[in-house]
Order: sequence, then structure tokens, then C-alpha cells
Amino acid sequence: MEWRGKRTSSNIEDRRRSGGAFRGGGMPGIRIGRGGGSPLGVIGTIVVLLVGAYFGIDLTGLTGGGSSYSSQYDAPQSSGPNTIDDDQEAFVATVLGQTETVWTDIFAQQGQRYTPTTLVLYSAGTSSACGMAQSASGPFYCPPDRRVYLDTDFFHVMQQQLGAGGEFANAYVIAHEVAHHVQNLTGTLGQVNAQRERVSERESNALSVRIELQADCYAGVWANRSKDEFSLTDADIREALNTAARIGDDALQRSAGGRVVPDSFTHGTSEQRQNWFFTGYRSGDPGQCDTFSARSL
Repeated sequence: MEWRGKRTSSNIEDRRRSGGAFRGGGMPGIRIGRGGGSPLGVIGTIVVLLVGAYFGIDLTGLTGGGSSYSSQYDAPQSSGPNTIDDDQEAFVATVLGQTETVWTDIFAQQGQRYTPTTLVLYSAGTSSACGMAQSASGPFYCPPDRRVYLDTDFFHVMQQQLGAGGEFANAYVIAHEVAHHVQNLTGTLGQVNAQRERVSERESNALSVRIELQADCYAGVWANRSKDEFSLTDADIREALNTAARIGDDALQRSAGGRVVPDSFTHGTSEQRQNWFFTGYRSGDPGQCDTFSARSL
């Protein structure tokens, strides 16, 4: 993956040295997770919270916990335009910039305007409209404030603990979270999350899987349309596919030492995540990413 010297996004908010304050007082917003006992146990729950969040916006489906959005938070005040001052930020800004290029083109082809997300870099913890962002929770997209939150140290955790790493694997993570922003802009995310509130836990989890697999497919579409810009190789795509395999729900439950419980899946199996990423990559067409109409995932 050749990313140096490419266009960088200005939609980066670097909080790694400023921190962020969180104001409590309840979580009255949209509830994503559902209650119930964890099929993984304490150790398994810790592993899932550290690793299962690698993709997606809902981490609690595997652990049986709940997750809520908070509409009350104090975001750190910006001191002005962000200046890229290290290699990690340059990489993230470059990948984010390419997501803007790709999705702007796709939306324009459909007669629509793409509004970019802002990506927040933080260290250890910061506030968000979805509650406190912590490094243990992994990268995530917060629909209420339309931001992606990323502690880049999580990439090291992924590589050291699961053997899922490499520059393009990291780019895949960013592209997946931006894909949730695309789903938010198109209304898919809000519609599905509202539906999840009206159905059983098993049905809610199944809908979450379809949301996550569509985001994987959108990440594949981004990869297809970025292959010339970044001079992507087969090795780069294998990195992404390896990552998809390592963070499938079935793989995570096995690595946590627990039994595999398909009804608890919220992100999809390793095979499903690989297949949908590759569907997007092979076609380069977001129209091929309709996981909601697919009879078989």
C-alpha cells in the first residue's frame, strides 16, 4: 500500500494531547445493546470488548450488556485548523481523505451530496455523544455526532493479540467505520436501529449482523475504487481478509474460550465478513451490498 504523498483530509480532530470531558447524568438516547446473560464469561467478555469492537458501533451483543447513546457531552474545543504532526495521523488523514474522494463520487453519481465524517483521534479516553470513548472499546462510529472515534494504539493490540495487522488492515478498519457514516447518511442505520428496538434479542442481533456485513461490503467497494490511488496488491487484500477472519463472531467466541452461540452474533462469522468484503471489492458497486435483501449471508 503506497499512501505517502497523497491528499490528506482536513476532517481530523486530534485530541491525543488535549483529552476530553464527559458529563454524566444518565443515557437518555437511543439504546443499542440488549440485556441478558453473557455466553462468554468474564474473560471472554473482556476479550470481546477489546477485540470485538474492532469493527462496528455495537459491542455488547456478544457480552449481553447494554449500550446507550448520550445526548449530553462536553466536546473539547478546537484551537483551530488541525496540523498533521506525526506519521500515524498522516496515515489516518490520507485514508480518510480517500474515503471522502470515493464516497463523494458515488453519491454524486446518484445525484446526492456526500457530507464527510470527522475522525477523532484520542489517547486513553475522550467524550462523545455516544458516551465515553475508551481505548478498550476499540474504533467506533457515533451516529448522533457523526464522528468516528479512534485510538490508534488499538492497532497494536490487534496485531499483538490476534495477528491481524498491517497498513491496509488498518485502512480497512477506517473504511469500515466510515461505511457506518454512509449508512447513517442514507438513513439505513437509523431505520434498522429503530427496528431493532421493536423485535426480540435474537432478531435484533440478526439485524446488527446485516448492518455490519454491509459496512464490510462498503469497505470492499472503497478498496476497489482506491486500488490505483494506493497501488494496492494482492498482499494488501489478503491483509484485510485475514483481519475479517480474525474478528468474525465465531472466531472471537472461540478465542475467548467460550462456546460458539450463533444467536448472539452481532457482526457476522469470519466467512461472512470475508465474503461480503470481497463482494464489495470484486464489484466496486455499493448496489451489490444489499445485505438486507440477501436470503443467505
